[in-house]
Amino acid sequence: MIPVTILTGFLGSGKTTLLKRILNEKHGMKIAVIENEFGEENIDNEILVQDANEQIIQMSNGCICCTIRGDLARVLGDLAAKKQAGELDFDRVVIETTGLANPGPVAQTFFMDNQIADEFLLDAIITLVDAKHADHQLDEHEVVQRQVGFADRLFVTKSDLVDEKALGDLRHRLLHMNPKAAIKVVNFGEADIKEIFDLRGFNLNAKLEIDPEFLAEDDHDHDHDHAHHDHDHGHDHDHANCDHDHGKCDHEGHDHGHAHHHHAHHDDKIKSFVYRSERPFDPNRLEDFLGGILQIYGERLLRYKGVLYMKGVDRKVVFQGVHQMMGSDLASKWQPIEKKNSKMVFIGIELPQDLITDGLDACLA
Repeated sequence: MIPVTILTGFLGSGKTTLLKRILNEKHGMKIAVIENEFGEENIDNEILVQDANEQIIQMSNGCICCTIRGDLARVLGDLAAKKQAGELDFDRVVIETTGLANPGPVAQTFFMDNQIADEFLLDAIITLVDAKHADHQLDEHEVVQRQVGFADRLFVTKSDLVDEKALGDLRHRLLHMNPKAAIKVVNFGEADIKEIFDLRGFNLNAKLEIDPEFLAEDDHDHDHDHAHHDHDHGHDHDHANCDHDHGKCDHEGHDHGHAHHHHAHHDDKIKSFVYRSERPFDPNRLEDFLGGILQIYGERLLRYKGVLYMKGVDRKVVFQGVHQMMGSDLASKWQPIEKKNSKMVFIGIELPQDLITDGLDACLA
């Protein structure tokens, strides 16, 4: 399976800088970059000599670049066929979406098209956010909010143009839209290439990483609503100690984190919420309820993920989805020392949080 990374972000957020690095740097990887050519900041004029007939250009560092003039599925199919025939050599694919594009349909291509699903594995969606203009762009364009909501990782660029407080406020705003994406401040596309690949954002695994700051704040705000969601989180967030790279890189300079209750309030359409419970779910009721939610709110649900404690099942059940497409699987066994609980995160457009929370409560055994 060829891993695929979707790179998204609004115009001017630095995608071109990052792509140029991928296509020029000696990183030893063979990467095929697929570029949507409707962006204002088109990479072609700068580094590619575009031959009118040839869609695929070989780069000096072994990467290849091709510009989409048609359907993404067709281009991917062509690449896979050429790779199998030995005409092209590449190990992974990066798709740059145009700055105005909603990444949802691009992601869905990997679930809907069987031929594509057999050849390619969607690894992650990475969204670049321009620190200086993000607030304005998020206010003005819902598509920018969608790009944030879909992300597995958020790279904040141009942070040198804003002060520490503005950066903290932006981080807080992004966190409320998407608490499951690691937020990392990067300089001019200098993100380590390794931090872009193999993030496994679409893997069904028994780890659900939600920013601990979001959870702490969430408890602080909502303790009284769900008595039975009490403080099951104290010890199971061992990821606060940064065994995977987001804790250590993004909290520098954020010791003002607790001043964040005074930040400007943005009423973003795209929001997230986390549901937790120590009581097990009744599997049939939960399946019926989630099926109904997907039917009614599927278009508004961007990403959702969970690790579930099911009655009568000695293993963790993991699920995740994009819009109406949901997958679930059995993961590792609950260990005797583990506290069994369910944790789910929902990211979407004006989702009825109370209705979903109450419905999930009603599915508990």
